Amino acid sequence: MTVDFYSFAKGIVKGVLTPLYRIQTIGVEQFPKEGGVLLCANHISNLDPPVVGITAPRPIRFMAKEELFRAPVVKTLVKSLHAFPVKRGMNDRQALRTGLEVLKQGEVLGIFPEGTRSKDGRLKKALPGVGFFALRTDAAVVPCAIVGPYRPFAPLKVVYGAPIDMAPLRARKASPEEAADYIMDHIRRLLEEHQRA
Repeated sequence: MTVDFYSFAKGIVKGVLTPLYRIQTIGVEQFPKEGGVLLCANHISNLDPPVVGITAPRPIRFMAKEELFRAPVVKTLVKSLHAFPVKRGMNDRQALRTGLEVLKQGEVLGIFPEGTRSKDGRLKKALPGVGFFALRTDAAVVPCAIVGPYRPFAPLKVVYGAPIDMAPLRARKASPEEAADYIMDHIRRLLEEHQRA
């Protein structure tokens, strides 16, 4: 993977999706300019990864379902866009190790804490994996709310919140489940605030 290809693909996708969904990006100035970032967003569409990818100010490494890596052409494309595989519904230790390494190297790890799309748009309970990453590193944890639905030429908002202060939870060694719920609460607040706006 080269940054050049990522940037090229980002430009193409941005040129298509931004006018189609009238994407509005809010709060991006709060996004840390350097250092490891755990970017956590709600999940309402298969288009969420590219939409977050084109609105975030830094390249993102996403976890992607393992099935995408089985077809050679799709595998090559997905890998060239920074993604790495994760087995859904089980404790994938290799994916956890890769995610930790991404954060420790000062990159941005993108994750959808719910694990799968919400078909009705309502937030689901977060899986503990996001809490694991938040507690095991000192990466900044940035909540992101995608305020849909996806309808052509109807405004779609991507809202970035301020980094979440995880220090108290890290200090008292909170459980991954507790940390995951804490992160989802921040995403919920962003959603509620901007759904009303």
